[in-house]
Amino acid sequence: MGETLVFLGLLVFAAHFFSMIFSKKKVSDVLLLMVIGIVIGPLLKLVSVKDFGSVGEVFTTITLVVILFEGAIDISIADLQRSWKTTVRLTLTNVVLTIVFSAIACILFGLSVINSFIIGSALSGTAAAVVIPMTNYLKIGSQTKTALVLESALSDVICLVATLALIDAAKLDEGLQIGKVIGNLVASFVIASIVGFGSALVWASLLERVRKLRNSMFLTPAYLFFIYGVVEVMGFSGAIAVLAFGITIANMEYFQFRFLERFQQNKEALTLNEHEESFIGEIVFFLKTLFFVYIGLSITFDNLMSLIIGITITFILLIARIVVAKFCSPKTANTFDRSIIASMIPKGLATAVLASIPAQLGLPQGDMIRDITFAVVFFSILICSLCVFLIEHVPVVQRFLHYIWKNNDKSL
Repeated sequence: MGETLVFLGLLVFAAHFFSMIFSKKKVSDVLLLMVIGIVIGPLLKLVSVKDFGSVGEVFTTITLVVILFEGAIDISIADLQRSWKTTVRLTLTNVVLTIVFSAIACILFGLSVINSFIIGSALSGTAAAVVIPMTNYLKIGSQTKTALVLESALSDVICLVATLALIDAAKLDEGLQIGKVIGNLVASFVIASIVGFGSALVWASLLERVRKLRNSMFLTPAYLFFIYGVVEVMGFSGAIAVLAFGITIANMEYFQFRFLERFQQNKEALTLNEHEESFIGEIVFFLKTLFFVYIGLSITFDNLMSLIIGITITFILLIARIVVAKFCSPKTANTFDRSIIASMIPKGLATAVLASIPAQLGLPQGDMIRDITFAVVFFSILICSLCVFLIEHVPVVQRFLHYIWKNNDKSL
């Protein structure tokens, strides 16, 4: 226990040091935290992800909920109105290209068609836990940031629904029911958004009274967990509900709900104050630190072929993402914004969890699905971090990117 506490203490100090490096050099703190997990896990075998049991899954879900909420409260409705079409176009184009190109690559490497599409759909989401912290540090336009945050949430839902549908089809040896998948997606988005919006109105009406309670700072995160859990139990997207909750609670002045004024003495009481937002930020920092060490523990390097396929798919996804950034970026995006959009290919724990299911079910090539996907998770975050560093610090790369985005007359 003493050694564990020493490690946790040093890890928090290291996370602050890595964060400082990222703010100055743009070498991702996320990547460095993952490396720590890889060293103490797959390399030195000091800790195994199995040691955490079901606690690990609960912890990762809590982390994703809080990170999504922090990203949502920075989104303004005005930016959302201007960028929602771009966000949908960006998300759907990236999802389709990711699934198709990843599946083709896997088929060429000898995997079955259904398993190839399982890998492609599992990789179709971008990791909110990577994208949101990065966008907070980078000097990108508000519409670009909004589009990337929303894309990470929307693509995760598509990733979950599509992958689980494909796994069910493989398990039952039946054809994929496209209509059912689309219906589940629409229901998940709509119902979850309604619940998130309504829950925000309820919480806004209670905030002033809640603040009078002792130790009330934890109540907003607790309410978030409750909303996420209820929506998930209902069979819809808890992530979208959290996102809708955060956007609504952060934009109460925009909505101007007159009926809520009877519950509060002033309009400022309807939304989170500076201290509460700062508290959420502190929670995110600590959970993010543990989260990415956990991801590092989850990655395996025993299968050389899976590593080769993983790095190949990662570079294919980077090329596809450049095409997506060129044609689907917000109109206000300058050269730097487009370059950042092009580098945002990181895959996260949702991808890793989905990829573990086929092996757990004993499906053919299940271990290969897991190992390839884990490899892409690591390499995608590595390449994303490297690209962000090169975009900001290497003039040759900047000139090359300016040539790619030559239709845009703004410079880096």
